[in-house]
Amino acid sequence: MLPCVILAGGLATRMRPLTEQLPKSLIPVAGRPFLFHQLEWLRQQGVTNVILSIGHLGAQIRSALAGAGDLGVRIQFVDEGEELRGSGGALCLALREGLLPAAFFLLNGDSYLVLDLARVEAAWSDSGLPALMTVYRNEGRWDRSNVRFDEGAVYYDKHAPRETRAEMPWIDYGMSILTSDAVAEWCPADGKGDVADLLHGLSAKGLVAGYVATERFFEIGSPSGLQDLEHHLETKEHK
Repeated sequence: MLPCVILAGGLATRMRPLTEQLPKSLIPVAGRPFLFHQLEWLRQQGVTNVILSIGHLGAQIRSALAGAGDLGVRIQFVDEGEELRGSGGALCLALREGLLPAAFFLLNGDSYLVLDLARVEAAWSDSGLPALMTVYRNEGRWDRSNVRFDEGAVYYDKHAPRETRAEMPWIDYGMSILTSDAVAEWCPADGKGDVADLLHGLSAKGLVAGYVATERFFEIGSPSGLQDLEHHLETKEHK
């Protein structure tokens, strides 16, 4: 199973004032820090190596993990400090520090997914492409749709203008696969940037495969998203 990079360094401005003093990854969800739910899910999926990209209030994340005991996965840190480089810049930093695997899952730091990662990895391997994005037919329900998906190929534009959104009923589900070579070819000279721009550029060249997720995603990037996830986990626990 591929290693997984988790992007957990952002400011999480939509969750302020809570995230002014607490990193988003440590927001309590169903009685545990959210990051612990992510790591448990990854372990259950067979992922054994995690590269955790931290920045804003990252020392709290290190401390929480140090006191958590054995979580069943090996964790390495890439730390931006408080001078954030953006999600793509975080990958460039990991590459520069020799911590970015040749190929890896990329998980948003606020995403909780219902997905079979073995099948995702197999779909990427079969595609022969440097990138794969998991997608969900969203139709604008859970967030703004940003993907056109046709015959297995993804075109992704996080910043698509309003007039083209009707042609993009799919959404980035929160988990992708990338190669370090693709990151190396993209990294800006100043080492800063958004992974959305990296994936947009690759998709415009026809280099991003797609894998369809069939169940909705959950996230803690907004108060309503956090409430939905709490309900999902409580329902799951009582089944």
